[in-house]
Amino acid sequence: MEKQGNEIKNSPKGNSSLWMYIVLGILAVVIIGLSVWLISVKSNMKELLTEKEIQKIELQNELDSVILQHDRIKAAYGEISDSLVSMDSIIQANAKEIKEMLNFKWEYYKIKKKLSRLQVVAQGYVRQMDSIVTINHELTEENLQIKEEIIIEKRKSRQLEEKTEVLTGIVTEAAVLKVYNLTASPMHEKGGGKQVETDKIKRTDLVKVCFTLGENSVVEPGNKALYVRIAEPGQEILTMGRGEEYSFMFKGEQLQYSITETVDYQKIAQEVCMTWNKRASKELKPGLYHVEIFQGDNIIGHTSFTLK
Repeated sequence: MEKQGNEIKNSPKGNSSLWMYIVLGILAVVIIGLSVWLISVKSNMKELLTEKEIQKIELQNELDSVILQHDRIKAAYGEISDSLVSMDSIIQANAKEIKEMLNFKWEYYKIKKKLSRLQVVAQGYVRQMDSIVTINHELTEENLQIKEEIIIEKRKSRQLEEKTEVLTGIVTEAAVLKVYNLTASPMHEKGGGKQVETDKIKRTDLVKVCFTLGENSVVEPGNKALYVRIAEPGQEILTMGRGEEYSFMFKGEQLQYSITETVDYQKIAQEVCMTWNKRASKELKPGLYHVEIFQGDNIIGHTSFTLK
């Protein structure tokens, strides 16, 4: 009886040891499972980082290729490329933005989209350059033909020669107003009404556009309405309002303007300054701003400035 009693007393202890082994076994399985999972996660992270680096290198190579090709085109066309300086500025600004995104703001699809747009703009640059070359070639041939015709007409009659010279003089002196010394300057207003030039967005209170309206004996004297359009980096026009009273007609199209002024033009050179004042609620964007001056159906001036 005493032996049987001892066996009964030892039974709970045996059960306790069995449960301990079971719990330890479960913990061992869990630890092994977690180790396998962590190894898998680490492997996946390494693959993702490798893939990101490969994508970054591919995008950088694409960007370098676009810029290299663009620079080659500019060099190949020489002085003709100066006529598309504003478009070149847009390409350079976009390339700089993509470089910054590659270094500091990694977003593959956003960078890829911007790079695709840059490639389209660069292709458009090439097409426009080819078009300018073609037009110049056609104008050269046309000028040669005109010179030959003038020589023939001179041989026919001295009277016809004089008439041709008068007409040539009228064509040469374009009956369009010309703008010189055009500047567009972001300004900050200090106390006492003093203004200082700035390139900082937060300090910009107004944009001052100044230029010289050139002398022209062909243009009729009188009041001339001048319109200035200031385009933000996203091509949105800075205006004082969106109503029709802030628009004008240009070649049959209604355009919004930033500033307008009517000047009394008397065929002599005169200085003109116009000011666009920023509304308190208007938030300006960083980047390249384009400024164009319109008179009648002509764009008579273009410049740009940059805000940071």
